[in-house]
Amino acid sequence: MTRMLMLLALCAGVVGGAAGAASTAAAQTLRWASQGDAQTMDPHSQNESLTNGMNSQVYERLTARDKQLNIVPGLATEWTQIGPLVWRFKLRPNVRFHDGSAFTADDVVFSLQRAKAPTSQLAVYANAVGTARKIDELTVEITPPRFNPIFLQHLDLLFIMSKSWSEQHKVTRPLSFKDNEESHASFNANGTGPFMLVRRQPGIRTVYKRNPNWWGRFEGNVQEVQFTPISNDATRLAALVSGEIDLLLDPAPRDVPRLRATPGVQVLEGLENRLVFIGMDQARDTLVYGRAPGGRNPFQDLRVRRAMYQAIDIEAIHKRLMNGLSQPTGGLTPSPLGAYDDPALETRLPFDLAAARKGMADAGYPNGFEVTLDCPNNRYVNDEGICLALASMWAQIKLKVKVNAMPRVLYFPKLERYETSLYLMGWGGAITDAETILTPVYRSDDKASGAGFYNSGRSRNPKFDQHAAASWAEADPVKREALIKAALQEYREQLHVLPLHRQAAPWALRQGVKAVHRADNWLDYAWITVPK
Repeated sequence: MTRMLMLLALCAGVVGGAAGAASTAAAQTLRWASQGDAQTMDPHSQNESLTNGMNSQVYERLTARDKQLNIVPGLATEWTQIGPLVWRFKLRPNVRFHDGSAFTADDVVFSLQRAKAPTSQLAVYANAVGTARKIDELTVEITPPRFNPIFLQHLDLLFIMSKSWSEQHKVTRPLSFKDNEESHASFNANGTGPFMLVRRQPGIRTVYKRNPNWWGRFEGNVQEVQFTPISNDATRLAALVSGEIDLLLDPAPRDVPRLRATPGVQVLEGLENRLVFIGMDQARDTLVYGRAPGGRNPFQDLRVRRAMYQAIDIEAIHKRLMNGLSQPTGGLTPSPLGAYDDPALETRLPFDLAAARKGMADAGYPNGFEVTLDCPNNRYVNDEGICLALASMWAQIKLKVKVNAMPRVLYFPKLERYETSLYLMGWGGAITDAETILTPVYRSDDKASGAGFYNSGRSRNPKFDQHAAASWAEADPVKREALIKAALQEYREQLHVLPLHRQAAPWALRQGVKAVHRADNWLDYAWITVPK
C-alpha cells in the first residue's frame, strides 16, 4: 500500500481530470477505465472488442445476449425460419431512437445494407447474413445467400442505425478508419439502447447518460457513465485504489494478486473467449519489414514457422508474464468449444530449442534474420510484454526482432493495409463456433464475400479453404464437425499462425460495485450497480 500511495502522488497530474469529475459526480455515476479507447462511434466501421462494447450501450441489434451469452430477443421480439434461406423477424413496437424518431423496418434494411460497405469491418458478417426486405413497418425478412449454420450469431454482430439520422448527417457509408476518415458518426451517436452518448473526447473521456425511454429493463442503478482511457498500468491501479474510478477493465496481471488483498477492492475473474496468436506475412516473396539472406521471405518456409513455434517457452509467458492469467494452447479457435473440445486440436508443439535451431539451419537460416514484430500496447492483456518476451526467446535461434509497439488506433489500420511482416493478434467474442475465426481470419482473401479480411499475413491454403468454405454451408451437424476438424488440422500442420494462449480477463472493482462478467469481456452498463 505504501507503493500505491506513492503512485497516487506521482500520478495526480495524470488523472487529476478524473479526480475533479469524481468530486462532483452524482451518487449513481459509474466511472471506469481501460488501457485503450474506442476507435470510433461509427458502429459499422471497426470490429474491435472495446469499440463494439462501448457502442453497444447506445446501438442495439435485432437480437441480444443474456448473462450466459445466450441469444435472446432484442429489437426483434421473435423470429421464424420460414424456409431454408428465409428468416422472418417481428420488430419490437413503440421503440424510439434517442432523437425521438420511431424505429421501423426501414432502419433494419438500411443498417444491414450499410454494414456491407467496403469500408465496414463487419462486411464479412453482413454478407453472410444476406439481404433484408421490408414486409411492413414492423416486419422484415432476411435471406442469406446460402445456408448459414450460425446465422443468428452473425446477425447479433450487426448494430441498427437510424436511416433518417444517417441521411441527415451524411453518414450513410461507414467511415474508412484506415484512411483516417472522420464523420459526424465519429463523435456522435443515435441509437435505441439503454444509454445515450453525451460527449465524446477521443483519448480523454466519453460520457453517457441513461436513456429514460428505453424499452428494456434496467437491473442496475447507473444514471451516468464516465469512461477515461488510462494507458499506464500503475496510473490505472492508483486511480482505482484512490476511489477516483469504480471499475478497472484490465488490471495488469502482476497487480491482480495485490488487488485481491487490497481493502475496498474486489476482483471478478474469468477466461475470455479470445485466442492470442502470432501472424506472419506469407504472401510476399521478400521480407518487407526486415532483412533476410538472399532477400527471401523466411515466413514462406514451414521449417522457419515451426522453429519459431518451438522456440516459444509458453510456460514462462504463462507463469512469469501473465501471472497464471492465461491458458496456453495449441488450438486455433477462441473457445475450445469451436474445436469440439478435441484434445488433438489443442495440443501445442513442445518447447524445444535444439529442434528449433536445427529447423532454422535446415531452412538456410543458421544465423537467423532481422524482422520487425508489430504489436499493440493497449489492446490485449500484457500485449507489449508478450512481444518483448517473444523477441528475447527468438534471439536464442538468432532472430533479431525489433518490437514496434503502438496504440490500437494506429495498430489495426496498419494491419488492414498489410504493412507488417510479423504481428501479434487476438480474436474472440461471444461466438464459440469455429466459423467466427475460420472465415474472417484464416481463409484466403476474397473481396466479394469478405472472407480473409483479417488475414493480415495473407496465407493461402487451398485445402484448408476448401474444408472451411464447405463447413460454412454444411447443414448436417456430423458432416460439419468433420469439415471443421479437417480445416483446423490442416491449418495446424502448416502453422500459418503460431497460437499462444487464451487470455483471462480480470476486472477490478471498488467494494460494493456489482457487475456481470461475461466471457466476451463486454461491460453492460444496464446491469451495473454502484453504491449510493
